Amino acid sequence: MMKLLNKPVSSMGEFTLIDRIKKILPEVDSPEILLGMGDDCAVIRLDDNRAMLLTCDIQMENRHFRRQFITFYQLGHRAVAVNLSDIASMGGRPTYALVSLGLPQDMTVKEYDMLFQGMRDELETYHTIIVGGNLAQSENGLIIDITLLGEVRVSQYVTRSGARPGDKIYITGQTGASGAGLIILQRYGKNYPVKYKDLVAAHLNPRPRVEIGQVIARLGLASAMIDVSDGIAGDLHHICSMSRTGADIYQEKLPFADILNEVAGETGHSVLDMVLHSGEDYELLFTANPDQSDKIQNHICKPFSIPVTEIGQILPADNGYCIVTPDNQRHDLEARGWDHFKANQG
Repeated sequence: MMKLLNKPVSSMGEFTLIDRIKKILPEVDSPEILLGMGDDCAVIRLDDNRAMLLTCDIQMENRHFRRQFITFYQLGHRAVAVNLSDIASMGGRPTYALVSLGLPQDMTVKEYDMLFQGMRDELETYHTIIVGGNLAQSENGLIIDITLLGEVRVSQYVTRSGARPGDKIYITGQTGASGAGLIILQRYGKNYPVKYKDLVAAHLNPRPRVEIGQVIARLGLASAMIDVSDGIAGDLHHICSMSRTGADIYQEKLPFADILNEVAGETGHSVLDMVLHSGEDYELLFTANPDQSDKIQNHICKPFSIPVTEIGQILPADNGYCIVTPDNQRHDLEARGWDHFKANQG
């Protein structure tokens, strides 16, 4: 036991550390707490019909972003967007935000203003406002910590734990673009080939699927849902773990832009690795009963002009967690994605 306690937290991994928190904190038995830690948001009952969603996310310089790749306006937008995506994955409507900043000594007033302008403009898109926060000086670069509140009907919020064997697995949009954009920035800096501008934009300016998440929740289309922040392989595994199921992902059905093949050819990265493991796409990954297929097409694909692709199916837990290759071979899928405690990812 002492040997374990003396280990650095960096060796433990994010979700192992979260499990330790659960063991340390007292169990709370309250009818107001509908959902505690372990999902994209906590859910607190407001009244018989409404619940409050709460989420927070921290962005640290040289860990989650690098100043040489992003403007302060883009950074403000991006820091808010990753929180909005959590609200989207529960089917909620964002309402209020709290912003805490650790400010480095070399940050200018102009950069400070641009950061808040980016936050303001992204939040205004969803009629959400900043109502408070905190400021401090940082000795180790810029730190942005945002707490976002939202609201959802008690009967409608979607969790990670509702997937059942037989459900189909769907994802909005395309995947791997953000990870490919980061690879391009790391290789070329801001002077990247113009053909990669959409990939770089996907990384620097993610678009959370807030409205789509609300439609999915309101119509009861999904049995479980999560946003793709850590990568399909890691995030779907979160659903399977919480739902106590297994899954198959069909490799040939994974949706990605053809230009990822060019990124792979120029940089030596694997397309499949970018699509499954790179993360930060902030698309919605959800499971649904097969009889919801027509509704998904009619209420999401057509009105939002966005593809929703069936990429697999939920299985009993004993069937494992696998990727199915084009030649119909099943291989164990590594539940690997972004790890906040692993070095050299940003």
